[in-house]
This record gives sequence, structure tokens and C-alpha cells, in this order.
Amino acid sequence: MTTLLRIDCSPRTTDSHSRLLADCFEELWKAANPEGNVQYRDLAKMQIPHLENATIEGFYTPREHMSKEAQRATAISDELVKELISANEILISSPLYNYNVPSNLKAYLDQVVRIGYSININENGFYGLLTDKTAHLITAKGGLYKGSSKEALDFQEPYLKAILAYMGIKTENAFSLEGTSDKGLVEQNTRLVRSKMESTFKKQH
Repeated sequence: MTTLLRIDCSPRTTDSHSRLLADCFEELWKAANPEGNVQYRDLAKMQIPHLENATIEGFYTPREHMSKEAQRATAISDELVKELISANEILISSPLYNYNVPSNLKAYLDQVVRIGYSININENGFYGLLTDKTAHLITAKGGLYKGSSKEALDFQEPYLKAILAYMGIKTENAFSLEGTSDKGLVEQNTRLVRSKMESTFKKQH
């Protein structure tokens, strides 16, 4: 059975553009994968802790040598990594905050980028372990970036693609909704993104 792990991070649990587009993607994915399973991880409902010294030490300590403190400090990471490893595809929906992803998504990624689980190291450096997975990105931005002087300030999509690739995960699709703060543009742009999603599924499935 194919599993899609859907990760939402917008603090807005209602009227969120990124979540609404993720709903659209999920519907299309379910239609294309009738036997598939969707696993949900809502980062607005589960506050992911930032890394602490005990967490980092636990990441680099063999499990049989872990103290109880290290086990407690890495428990959430254990849960999130297991969930990520069990998925075949990952859907991440994210608004743009201060030119990048919200801090709860960054905290999540810090917890799952973990040596021996999602990355490893050899004489050539670090390499990803999750090469059997693909990702789909949905990003929402209040302003207009692509093709403008502000495009270089948008670190959201480049960061997500880079950190996923670091773990070996290839980004298969990236859907970006811009102009959400402009009521005259957002409905038109949303229709365009939805149409792009539908066309993508027709081609891929």
C-alpha cells in the first residue's frame, strides 16, 4: 500500500491558502491511488521542540549507550523519523514567513535530519538514506516573487528542495501560490495552481 505523509504547518487552521491547496492535492492523489493511505502530521497542533544539547548528543550516541535523558530528548525525533521512513511520498504545505518556512516546519526538519536514519556519512561526506521517496511541495506567498526583484529573497522553496535532497528525497512537484494578500489576484492564481495540479496528475497517472 502506498502511503502519503501530509505535513501542514500553517498556524491558520482555517482559511489557510496552503492547507486548502493541500486538500486539493490530497483529493487528486486519492483518486490516483484508491488503495493508498494518507498519514497526517499537523505542526500547528503538535508543537515540535527545537533541538537541545541532550537531543544532539542523543543523535550521535548508539542506542544501547543512551542515558534516560537522551532517550527522552530523542523520543519525538524517533516518532517523526519512523513516520517519515514509513511513507512513500511526502506532501509539505507551507506559507512563506519572513522569506522562509515557518519555525515549526524548520523544527520538524531539524528533528528528522538524523544520522543513521535519514542521512549517513562516509569518506566522501554526508549522503541521504531516503532515496526511495518523492516529495510534493505546496507554498503560499502574500506577495509576488517569481520574475521580480524579490525572487532572490525567497528562500522557502530552494531550502525545502535542498534539505529534502540532503536526505535523498527527490522533489517531484512544486506548486507555488503567490499574491495571497491581493484579493484581486488570489482567486485567479488559486485557479491556475489547481489547474496545474490537475494537469500534473493527468500526465503522471
